[in-house]
Parts: sequence; structure tokens; C-alpha cells
Amino acid sequence: MSFLSQPAQLLPTHAQDVQTAAVSYHIAGELVPVLVVDLAPGQTVFFEHHILLWKDPSVEFRVRPLGGMVKRLIAGMELLIVEAVGPGQIAFSRDGVGQVFPMRLAPGQELDTREHQFLAATGNVGFTWQRVRGISNMLFGGTGFFIDKFQADAEEGIVWLHGHGNVFEKTLSPGDQFDVEPGGWLYKDPCVQMETNYQGLTAGLLGGMRLACNRFTGPGRVGLQSMSVVVESSVADQASQTGAQTTEDTAFGVIGAIAGSIFGNRG
Repeated sequence: MSFLSQPAQLLPTHAQDVQTAAVSYHIAGELVPVLVVDLAPGQTVFFEHHILLWKDPSVEFRVRPLGGMVKRLIAGMELLIVEAVGPGQIAFSRDGVGQVFPMRLAPGQELDTREHQFLAATGNVGFTWQRVRGISNMLFGGTGFFIDKFQADAEEGIVWLHGHGNVFEKTLSPGDQFDVEPGGWLYKDPCVQMETNYQGLTAGLLGGMRLACNRFTGPGRVGLQSMSVVVESSVADQASQTGAQTTEDTAFGVIGAIAGSIFGNRG
């Protein structure tokens, strides 16, 4: 293993009239970029409801069911995933400076991404999630965090992500290791292993501290973002402090309210 490894590569920041995985899309914008997808009749993409910008009237919506809704509610995660059905054009963006980019998934290929950074995906991509405990508990409120997991089915699919700042990609060979500040990574191949690494720092009479990094071990790709994102606390922490208990009835009540605001009639 060489200590002078290849530097991480900046991913493209713009796309115009790209056609892949049976869809056409465009990415533009310098500070807060926008993803525009052209949907043919019957084509679908799914997304978190609050990132919609605009659409053609011909594009229709429906709810894409998610498993583990109660756990997602307690953790402060998205409960509803909306599916848009073509024909027509639809646009998405997050409220933050950053970079929007595609991740193409070959048939059967998987991708792990950190929570709250998924933008949209083609309808043939499967979406699940996993709670990861013990990763830099100092920085993640003591409860760990969630990883969104995507998998293409028998056909090629696309997942579009939003990175904070600019996004770089580092490719690790088998056995290569790479340390990343806990808020600085964005996605990884499932074959890349991740663990927490602590390094003690001493300052004489001033005492010391521990510096935490996420250590990634190859083979595979790791996505990096130039603006670090730290989850300070979660709904789960707040619930444990107040003794509040969230029931399944409450979860479905919240789901119903959100669904009504999206799909209900507006007077």
C-alpha cells in the first residue's frame, strides 16, 4: 500500500441533455443546483416530498410505501416518499449550497448513502435503510445515524444525490484505508468497510482530547463532500429526555397529515 495515493477526484458539476437508464436529465446552477428530469409516459422517479421545485401539470403523484415507518418517525427521518409518474418534466433541489450529481447503478448494483442527502431515483431502484450505531457518538448525539441503501433491479437505475459544498470521489484498492472526518463522507460502495478511529491528543497542563475519524477500508468508492455535516441530535434523543413515547397511531397520524398537505384539495 502506497502512502502517496491518488487524490480524490472532483465529480462533474453540470449535465445537459444526458440520456441514460432510459431517462433524460439536466443539472444546472452554481450555488444551489437544480435537477430536472424528463419523464416519458409511464416513467417514474421517487423523491422526498419537500425537495420538489416545479413540474408539468401532466406529471402525477402517488405515495411509495416505506417499511419501518415508526422507527423512521422516532429518528426524525422522512416518512413519505413520493413517486412522480410521467409524461412531463419535474425539477428538484435542496435548500443548501452544494452539488447535485448522478450515481448510475448497474443491474443488481448497490449503493450506501448518508441520511438526508438523497435527492431522487428512478422508479426501478429499491430503497431501504439501516441504522448504524456507535459511529462517532460524540458527534452524532450518542445514537449513531442512518444509512440509506439503494439497489438497482434487473435494469440500470440512477440515484441523484446532493452533496454539501463540492463532491469528490476516492477509489480504494483492496486493503487501502482512508480516514474521513465524520461529517465529510457522502456515499460508499457496500463492500467498503467503515469503522470509528480515535486518536488521542495531549496539550500538557491543558489536558487532552480525542479526535474522531471514520476509517474506510477498500476495495470500493467513497464519496467526499467539502462541507462537513454533523447531526447534533435526533428526535430519539429528545424523546428519551422527556419520556415521550411515540405510538404507531401517532406515526400514521403524522403520515396522514403530510399526505393531506401534498395530495389534498386546496381551496
